[in-house]
Amino acid sequence: KAYNTSLTPNPSSLRPHCLARERLHLWIPTSSRNARDKQGNIVPLLPSDLQRIRDTLIHAYAEATRETYGSGLLTFHVYCDSKMIPEHQRAPVSNILISSFITSMAGHYSAKTIVNYISGVRAWHILHGLTWSLNDMETDALLKAAISLAPASTKRSKREPYTIDMITAIRDQLNLADPLDAAVFACLTTAFFATARAGEFTIPRLDTFDPAKHVKPSNVSDTQDRQNLRMKTFFLPRTKSALEGEEVSWAKQTGPSDPEEAFANHLRVNDPPQNNALFAYRHNDSYRPLTKTKFLQRLTSATKAAGRQPVSGHGIRIGSTLEYLLRNIPFDVVKVKGRWSSDAFLAYLRRHAQILAPYMQATPELQEQFLRHTVNLPPVR
Repeated sequence: KAYNTSLTPNPSSLRPHCLARERLHLWIPTSSRNARDKQGNIVPLLPSDLQRIRDTLIHAYAEATRETYGSGLLTFHVYCDSKMIPEHQRAPVSNILISSFITSMAGHYSAKTIVNYISGVRAWHILHGLTWSLNDMETDALLKAAISLAPASTKRSKREPYTIDMITAIRDQLNLADPLDAAVFACLTTAFFATARAGEFTIPRLDTFDPAKHVKPSNVSDTQDRQNLRMKTFFLPRTKSALEGEEVSWAKQTGPSDPEEAFANHLRVNDPPQNNALFAYRHNDSYRPLTKTKFLQRLTSATKAAGRQPVSGHGIRIGSTLEYLLRNIPFDVVKVKGRWSSDAFLAYLRRHAQILAPYMQATPELQEQFLRHTVNLPPVR
């Protein structure tokens, strides 16, 4: 794929034209990891030993992260080209160059994008064994300034949550006897009631299914606790926060949004092979893994057909969190179930007055009745 005309680097043997996710690995600085210790003494290692370090380190970054960081690395080198920065000054990078790079983006990119791009340059240094030594106070201050200067067009509108009512409306627009629709609805209800990310049950692209990374029918089990309460448990082989995998689960629900019935229907209609993608669906004479793009496209079309405003994929996990909280499930329990970091968890709570309403009632009896079913609110900083 050709570079964007506004982001085309100068030709260089150090930077071959490759996919964004390959740039961290394939773009080489003029100096890189060498076989010397801190005192400058030679350590008897072969070039292949040094190469193996780099080849191993790249797996510390998820593919989506490598793609984002690759975009940042491209932007960095295009900026350096525009300022005629020599190669040896690009890595190890100086504080003044990084500060100048940040200010060139401030006012044009979102603060999150700028942070990701700087993280990409840092990851490039780490991967190739170069020192990353910057004035953190100045960098942090510039990144804070980038938040204030970010153009309105880069600021995301509030992410609306999926609700059970919306899921039911979507169901009414799907043909659950159709292989794709059966897979989509089962994936939606599973992700929602398991409080999972959409990307954890879908595949990035048709050609990227990896049984070592993506959930399969063989990763599904039925579990039961001491009170004989049944759950469906899904082992996710790899996630953003757990490279060794983690489990999520749901229990049977009432009504048309029941994930148990949706999942059983998917198995009846599609019967995906044990070592294929969990929500693979029949396509012609074979199976096709459910990609995140296809999943969200079908949800969008069904939502519009129901006369509703489409909601982003992030709204599934957010909506699940809110649904369980509105059922008076303790905050700490929902936080663990959703695998939320504290900062993100608190941010979403503050945006939805429904969650806080029971704590603000003037009638003590109403508040006490609610508090009997919940733990204390997490501390607000």
